[in-house]
Amino acid sequence: MKHSYIILIISILALWVSACTKVDNTPSFPIEPAIKLVDINHMEVVEFQDTLEIIIAYEDGDGDLGNIDPDIPGLVVKDARLTEPDSFHLQPLAPPGAQVSIQGELLIRLPQLFLLGNGMTEPTRFRIKLLDRAGHESNEIETPSIQIIR
Repeated sequence: MKHSYIILIISILALWVSACTKVDNTPSFPIEPAIKLVDINHMEVVEFQDTLEIIIAYEDGDGDLGNIDPDIPGLVVKDARLTEPDSFHLQPLAPPGAQVSIQGELLIRLPQLFLLGNGMTEPTRFRIKLLDRAGHESNEIETPSIQIIR
């Protein structure tokens, strides 16, 4: 019986000590988003037929990637053949207002790519970056050369 009380007291002390540990809320990543290229499904695409799929990995120290407002872009993709980039809406990747470190992968689908010139094939690259709600830009990554075929 005395042995049971000792085990009970030790268990209660262990729970009390573990409950008193301080939770570290500092981000495990920088607050500026960071991305890297993970995979591309095709190195050649047939114009107007194939969908190019690019997978990127992301991490963000304060979890403010994406926006509820569909008019605010969070993803920027620039085709090397064009002068201006295309901006896309990105849904929030963590609940708005949550100060949490996040990481994961994004699948970017670029459907119906087409040739700009009148040749039979055309190479291009895509530059990609993310924008967070605080205005921080991620690093910019560039895909290998992709061939678009007529």
